[in-house]
Amino acid sequence: MIAPLPPAAAPAAPSPARGGSRWLPRTLFGRLMAVMVLGLVAAQGLSAWINLAERDRVMLRAAGAQPAQRLADLVLLLDPLEPSERERLVRVLDAPPLQVRLQAQARHLPLPPAGFLDAYPGAARHLAQFEAALREQLGEDRVLQVQLLPLPPGRGAENRRGPWARGEDEDMERRHRERMERMEQRAERAASAEDRRRARLVGAGLVFAAQVRLADGQWLRVDTGVPADPDLPLRLVSSLAVLLAAVLALSWWAVRRVTQPLRQLAEAAEGLGHDLSRPPLPTDGPQEVEQANRAFNTMQARLRRTLDERTRMLTAMSHDLKTPLTRMRLRAELLDDEALRERMTHDLDEMTQMVGDTLAFLRGLEQPQEHRPVDLDALLESLVADQQAMGRSVSLRGRAVAPWVGDAARLRRCVGNLVDNAVLYGQRADLQLQDGPTGLVLRVRDQGPGIPPESLEQVFEPFFRLEASRNRVSGGSGLGLGIARHIAETAGGSLRLRNHPEGGLEAELRLPRPAHR
Repeated sequence: MIAPLPPAAAPAAPSPARGGSRWLPRTLFGRLMAVMVLGLVAAQGLSAWINLAERDRVMLRAAGAQPAQRLADLVLLLDPLEPSERERLVRVLDAPPLQVRLQAQARHLPLPPAGFLDAYPGAARHLAQFEAALREQLGEDRVLQVQLLPLPPGRGAENRRGPWARGEDEDMERRHRERMERMEQRAERAASAEDRRRARLVGAGLVFAAQVRLADGQWLRVDTGVPADPDLPLRLVSSLAVLLAAVLALSWWAVRRVTQPLRQLAEAAEGLGHDLSRPPLPTDGPQEVEQANRAFNTMQARLRRTLDERTRMLTAMSHDLKTPLTRMRLRAELLDDEALRERMTHDLDEMTQMVGDTLAFLRGLEQPQEHRPVDLDALLESLVADQQAMGRSVSLRGRAVAPWVGDAARLRRCVGNLVDNAVLYGQRADLQLQDGPTGLVLRVRDQGPGIPPESLEQVFEPFFRLEASRNRVSGGSGLGLGIARHIAETAGGSLRLRNHPEGGLEAELRLPRPAHR
């Protein structure tokens, strides 16, 4: 029981993230994308906030300046006219978005209801802008009153009555109701964007009410609707969303292109322990990637060259040992002492076997690994039949669900070494095959006494034997298990030993399907 190449150390489990890093993605791709997404969102949000703040400021000034300019023009137009002409002109001008009327004296303008200014935080600023612009147009000596009235978007008869119904005359209430009905009808059949915009302005919830005394003492009452708060511009939101999506898509593509060579390098490094003859990495791409791949290819070539030189040296040494062993065998045959001759012949046979095993092992390392579909059932049945023909007690249970892609000769050698080990030390070998979509498991169990737990890994070391004797029949050369594990790991699998609870030693060989490596 022996074998080269100690088992590959299991990869260290990733240490738990500490501090704030536990919220970061584990992959470089994820971290780069997270940084870019957060940066883009923050930049876009800040840019949108600045643009919207400037837009609100401009619209706030416009919301006060435009109605004030319209009202000032109306006052200057009506000031020099006779009362009869004013009445005719007012009836013409009394249409959305204005409600115009003449009054003999100023009427009381109702205050907004409690909580209205809290519901519309920008209403007071609208009113201040409107009054300041109006006084600037008409002059500081002009007598006027300005008030902000709530106008909820129409919900039932009570809302349609409007704020003027509270304490106002019936005629004003009727005119306001008719005006609101006309505006709703106009909004429904609006043929242009300008008409729909005007209809939405009054429906927004704010009304500027202004009373201005004309030159002859008559009062002009004008109510005009304005938006309480400008809606979030759909075009701006759409453009920001499109820009963000486009930048994120390009960032995703760029980050994938950057991290893909790193992933290929990691896969190549992981597969280097299984196959030193794998194709070299491509040396195109960015300069940094090209340098890293060239360095990896150089390292792989040096490792391969070192292994080849070592293999050739050991092969030459083992081959050269055959000549002196042959001479010693001939000289041993010339000895007169029969007992001494038998002992020397026995030692020479053992040395010859060890040299042969070493040469066979080294030749196996030199040969490239094949990847072909292997009929596991036929391979194992043939192996069992050969063992039984030698008079050994070997049995097989289980079948493969599909061919396994790999090197049939190496797999047969691996399983053969396990069976030899079981028969030599445990009198018999019971093989059990379990196959599935992700890989196969082959267990080889003997009926021997098992081995000490502390030696379960030590027996894979080259030329290690539990028996103190050098008997080839019972002790072996100490390479079989090591060769078996090396073949398993080269194929991407694993081989481990355990003492079976019901007695005997069990070797478990796991080989993955190529798609699940």
